[in-house]
Amino acid sequence: MQNFSPVYYLISVLIACFGQVTKTLVWGPGLEPNVVLPARFFYIQAVDTKGSNFTTSPGEKAFEVNIVSPTEQFTRIWVQVLDRQDGSFVVRYRMYSPYILRGPVYHEGCNCPQPSGDLWEKHMKCPGSFAQIDKDLSVFNSLDPDLISTEVPVRFGQRQSLCHYTIKNNKVYVKTFGEHVGFRIFMDAILLSITRKVLLPDIEFFVNLGDWPLEKRKSTDKIHPILSWCGSNNTRDIVMPTYDLTESVLETMGRYVSLDMMSVQANTGPPWHQKNFSAFWRGRDSRQERLELVKLSRAHPQMLDAAFTNFFFFKHDESLYGPLVKHVSFFDFFKYKYQINIDGTVAAYRMPYLLAGDSVVLKQDSGYYEHFYSQLQPWEHYIPIRADLGDLLEKIQWAKDHDEEARRISQKGQFANLVCDYYLFVCVCVNIFYNFSCIYFLQKYAELQVTEPKVREGMELVEQPTDDLFPCYCQRTGSNTVVI
Repeated sequence: MQNFSPVYYLISVLIACFGQVTKTLVWGPGLEPNVVLPARFFYIQAVDTKGSNFTTSPGEKAFEVNIVSPTEQFTRIWVQVLDRQDGSFVVRYRMYSPYILRGPVYHEGCNCPQPSGDLWEKHMKCPGSFAQIDKDLSVFNSLDPDLISTEVPVRFGQRQSLCHYTIKNNKVYVKTFGEHVGFRIFMDAILLSITRKVLLPDIEFFVNLGDWPLEKRKSTDKIHPILSWCGSNNTRDIVMPTYDLTESVLETMGRYVSLDMMSVQANTGPPWHQKNFSAFWRGRDSRQERLELVKLSRAHPQMLDAAFTNFFFFKHDESLYGPLVKHVSFFDFFKYKYQINIDGTVAAYRMPYLLAGDSVVLKQDSGYYEHFYSQLQPWEHYIPIRADLGDLLEKIQWAKDHDEEARRISQKGQFANLVCDYYLFVCVCVNIFYNFSCIYFLQKYAELQVTEPKVREGMELVEQPTDDLFPCYCQRTGSNTVVI
């Protein structure tokens, strides 16, 4: 049968049901015209003939989804239906052209910003605050862009890799410091994406492109605001989502990214009771504890399967902890019930992907944290293990002896569910300069500025990308100007 989206949208969503599925529930932000994401998405819940929700998969071919425009014969829209194995499906689609239905609906590449950040936030329906951002900014009573622009390069510019950004009149300008600044491409992409969505306040800030946070915790007035991908108990950097998460969302359904939060949900391996009863880990030798993990695995292979796929930091110990093993597809990790998360050089950036699966995560106690760690609780979302791994075998055995409790922890820990659904995940976690958390940060940061942000000497304009194949006619200002 066919079910039409209950929510008004730019296009019709045609859902064909097969097999025992006779009804569907359909909801999600991909049905809203004003939410612009690189890949829009919504959910389908399979319902049987008795009106009960399926709790297991009715089959990955249970639904066929077509998205059509009432005004165009062909639509430039790529659709994927992802089976979450619990009776629900994620339908995601990427638009390559704008469409009209009682008003314009824009695709990701449209440079057509909302005039009001408040209006954009209303459309996104995100929370009114973010505890980590509030905490990180609480140490600053005010921010002086003139002072910061001169002091930060002196303190960090020679030894670290930094980007100095100014957003002025909704255009992005940048100057880099240090040798290894290639990672600026992720920040550039985020900033360009958000300025296509909403008019931002004028703001000036520094981004740390390295792994380690920079600004030490100290009782002094000389604390500078530095944005970093990782925080620690000994530093005061403003923590933002990692470059890896950023890219995975901006490039969702693109050519270069296969691992993202939604794809993990659709590739979580066999059902819980069919998973391998071992703990699993693969990675490189970026920390001493990882050497200990591999050593434990060799002594207790029935409990733990851990091995290195690359040696770099401890190459002189390769003969002791090798040989190297082949890389394993991340989706194959979830053939195992227990996933080990151990720091690398800083926090292990695989943590959100591990939580998105349906295995239970055993997380090492650590002084490093990502932007979402404050939302996690031990024994609720993950099983804690000591920093030295001294209780790892004991915790694995506990999980084996308390299978249903371990399963409940894995379900609560599934990251998309932790923050209600993937939509809220996008709002909170993925793109600090794409989603609402970016807007919230920028507004809070801008309110602290006591001098005017400026385009400084040596800054260059970061140009918006162009695409002649998919032009965008921006109608927010009543102009018929083509905006590429």
